[in-house]
Amino acid sequence: MTSTVEYDENLRTVCTHLRSGVTIETDAPLDNQGKGERFSPSDLVATALGSCMLTIMGIKARDLNVDLKGVKIEIEKIMAADPRRIGGINLTFHFPEGLKPDEKQRVILERAAHTCPVIYSINPDIKLNIQFNWHPVLSMP
Repeated sequence: MTSTVEYDENLRTVCTHLRSGVTIETDAPLDNQGKGERFSPSDLVATALGSCMLTIMGIKARDLNVDLKGVKIEIEKIMAADPRRIGGINLTFHFPEGLKPDEKQRVILERAAHTCPVIYSINPDIKLNIQFNWHPVLSMP
């Protein structure tokens, strides 16, 4: 077993990772009768995608001797109706200015991100928009 989820009250759940005991609380979002004080379950889906992509990039970066510390992803989840569901996820990767992998390493890292298990688990009807914002590499004269 991986985890448990327990209903607390007022549309809040407590999710417990069994191996570590770490908990995450969720709330229903404001637009669906909730307080919006925590991640919503659908927020976690979108966030899991970004976390998974960055983790797989991290594995490949370690092989390439590239340090990804400080990389951030802005994640936007877009809801759709009838039925209510995630309609799209926008992910924008921001790389620290000091991170300067060469073009080959960038391609390898981006391709690795697109092989994460969560991306393969996302319904194909969900529109994914993924952008990698690398700082430009200065060319030598």
